[in-house]
Formats: sequence, structure tokens, C-alpha cells
Amino acid sequence: MREHAVAISGGGPTGLMLAGELALAGIDVAIVERRENQEIVGSRAGGLSSRTLEVLDQRGIVDRFLKEGQIAQVTGFAVTRLDISDFPTRHNYGLALRQKHIERILAGWVGELPVPIYRGRELTGFAEDGTGLTVELSDGSELRASYLVGCDGGRSLVRKIAGIAFPGWDATTSNILAEAEMEAEPPLGVHRTALGMHAFGREEYEIRDGKVVFASEGPINVMVTEKTAGGTGEPTLGDLRQALIDACGTDYGIHSLKWISRFTDMSRQAATYRKGRVLLAGDAAHVHSPVGGQGLNTGVQDAVNLGWKLAQVVKGISPETLLDTYHAERHPVAARMLHTTMAQVALQRTDDRTEALRDIVLELLAMEEPRKKIAAEMSGLAIHYDLGEGHPLLGRRMPDLELATPDGRLRVYTLLKNARPVLLDLGAPGSLEITPWSDRIRLVHAGYGGPWELPAIGAVPAPAAVLIRPDGYVAWVGDGTQDGLRESMNAWFGSPG
Repeated sequence: MREHAVAISGGGPTGLMLAGELALAGIDVAIVERRENQEIVGSRAGGLSSRTLEVLDQRGIVDRFLKEGQIAQVTGFAVTRLDISDFPTRHNYGLALRQKHIERILAGWVGELPVPIYRGRELTGFAEDGTGLTVELSDGSELRASYLVGCDGGRSLVRKIAGIAFPGWDATTSNILAEAEMEAEPPLGVHRTALGMHAFGREEYEIRDGKVVFASEGPINVMVTEKTAGGTGEPTLGDLRQALIDACGTDYGIHSLKWISRFTDMSRQAATYRKGRVLLAGDAAHVHSPVGGQGLNTGVQDAVNLGWKLAQVVKGISPETLLDTYHAERHPVAARMLHTTMAQVALQRTDDRTEALRDIVLELLAMEEPRKKIAAEMSGLAIHYDLGEGHPLLGRRMPDLELATPDGRLRVYTLLKNARPVLLDLGAPGSLEITPWSDRIRLVHAGYGGPWELPAIGAVPAPAAVLIRPDGYVAWVGDGTQDGLRESMNAWFGSPG
């Protein structure tokens, strides 16, 4: 029987990111993935948010994605695009890049790390005991692991076997996605009819001056709202033809399907992200309409929050209670995401009353303060973990400042490449003492004389020192003394004794 410290069910973006985080921390982790290779059929998520780009920058791999995607102001809220070009971040934009490319690039990174992937196999069951879990696979083999993480999607078998409730709201809308040939050319772009939204495009496109320009030929990508939301399972070509006729008055002579799928606005969230030695991340923990493009990004950020915590527990550095902070921090983030996604779905309805509401929302989002607030939230830059009262930085993402250090000028995010915590000392060298934790926390003496700014908040007081977690969030802010530093290091990075 093969043994690993952590087994991950599902090798999509969330599972890949989590495996990479654990491997960077020196944890023996393996992925179980039903696909024989990383290829996916269909057009799922289509981009990366500003905060996800920052996370990838923290690990030194963001350029791999930027090289293949298209930078654009793609942050939006239902009916309008929100410009974040004035936000204080190196990545004050979104990146248009289809999920198949995101997965391929992540898989390439994970392939450089010691992470075995058991392909062509699925988790079929597991049993937990006092020391770990025995995981059953579809080929009849078994794995032994100390922890199991379900990154296996909205229909998560891990979640179901663990008995974790998945409360929420049933679907009110249903859409068909497909790629096919059409005898008649449809009007490319996004359209609204009495039934709802529909869109036509092509796999190949460019973004020019903020607008999508599709290739002049090739199969058509279709998204169309169905007349009723009762559809379940995989749709057929006949379903697609009928939906097109209902929405557009014609099916455009659609034929030769390449792929087809259905999505709804069903919104559900796991009641808990941890039950014993079983944890959930990504779509296994939360499902919702793709409107707003937050699903994949939230899953990747789930993984970055969980990875270092799980690594410390596996190593015996921290008690298992540290894993409870994963649920405490990430559950509210996804709950808010479900809330904003449902609001966006409601704003896309086409009755006269919704049109009136949409006009008011557009007026509000044209104002500076509402634009900044909602744009910071939609881009992931407004995430704030409740780590207590104090400096505005506490519990928020660390800005990627350019520091003056004895080794030359360095960006903050380059210090996080190996997923280790960093204590940034901006005062006199030697003013902070962390000797008992020096094998766990990297102490960096640096100078910085520029402004400290946070998206949607603005300027904040310059701190004397900052303790940065491996996920890039601030765990402690110093005012020139060591008050609270030992307590914070002990809480997040384990007792030195």
C-alpha cells in the first residue's frame, strides 16, 4: 500500500495549487486524478483575478501565466466593468486565460516538484482511524494518508462520504455551454433577450482597447440561457437547438458538436471545511454561478491558505487546532462570494423592474468610492481575515513593496517564493529577537521610505515591522516594540519548545 502524508482527490487548479504549496513545505503529497492527462474539454473559467496573480507572483511563477494570457481590465460586477488600474498593486488588472491553459501551466510547475499524480484513477471510498485514512481507488488499489483533501468539484464524493452538509439555494437559471459548427454566422459578443443572457464567440480571440475581438473563422462557442431551470445532467444537441430558438428565434443551423455542458446558478457551501482528517477546498467547498469569474480564483486561494497550515500540522510544528483557522478564515470569504454572485445573477434578469435596478447600480458604480469598494472585493484585493484589532494591515494582504536590503533591492513577494513566513524588520537592525523561531521564520532587515497603501482603503501608517504568513497575509504589525510578537509567532508558527 502506498503511503503519503497528504492525499488530494482532484487535480484541477485547486488540487494542483495545494499540492505545490505542500511540496514547497517538504510534505509528501500525492494527487488522485480521474483524467489520464491534464486536458479538459470545454470552456470553463476564463481568467485570473488581481489577487490570484499576486499569489502566483509570491511563488515566482506569475510570468508563466502572463506570457500566455491577455492583460485587461476584466474585473466587473454583473452589468459593468470596473477599472482597477489605479489600485496600489503590481497587478492592477485581470488576466484573460482559459482554464485549460491555467491547469496546464500549474501542472507544469507541480511537475517540477516531488508530487506523484495517480492518473486515470478516482477515489471511491475512504475510512478514517486514529492515525490516518485508508483511501480506496477505482483500480482496486489503496493509499494510506494522514490527511485527505477533497478538491473533487461540486459533486465531491469526499464531501459526501465525510457526511458534510452542503446547504444553500437551488437553481433559478440554467445555461448551456457548447462549441459547434453553425451554418449561419451568429452575432458575436454578449446579448440580452427576454429569457436572459446569451453569447457567441470563438476559441481564439484578442483583447484590443479593452474589447474582445474574435477570430474570423472556426467553430462557435455558445452560451445560452434555457427557458426553464429544471435541466439536470448533460444536455443534448436537441436541448441546445431549442434553447437557441427560444432565445434567438433560430438555431443558426448548429451541428457537429465538439463539446456541451450545462451550468446553473445553484449556490451551496459546505457547512464545515474540516471534519477530522478530511478537508475541503475549491468547488468541493462552494458552488455558484460563474458570473463574476470568482470560482477558480477562490479555490486557488483556498489552497494557499490551507497549504502552509496543513504542512505545519503534518510536521508536528503546530497543533491540529491550526486547521480550524482554515475554515474560520475561508468560509466567510466564500459566503460573501456566494452573496455577491447571487446579486449579480439577479441583476442580469431582463424584466422592467430589474432594468430599473440595474440603472441605479450602474450610477452607483460610476462613483469613486463604490467603484473602489466593489472592485477591490471582486478582484480579491479586499480580503480581510479577522486577526483582531490594530493596524489596518493586520489580516490583509501584504503590499509588494520594493525594499532596500543588505542584499540589494528586493520585492516583498520574492521573499515568499519558498512559502516560508517572513518577519520584515524596518527599524534598527537587531531590534527584534526571534532566535527560538529562526529555523521557521526568515528575518529580513530592510528599509522602505515610500507610501503604504491598501486598495479601497488608501494610505495607512507605516509600520516598524511586519510578520508575514506564507500566504502573504499580515499576522502581526510592530510599532517599534516587540509587544505581541512572541504570541503571534507562537500562535501561527508553533511553540519553539
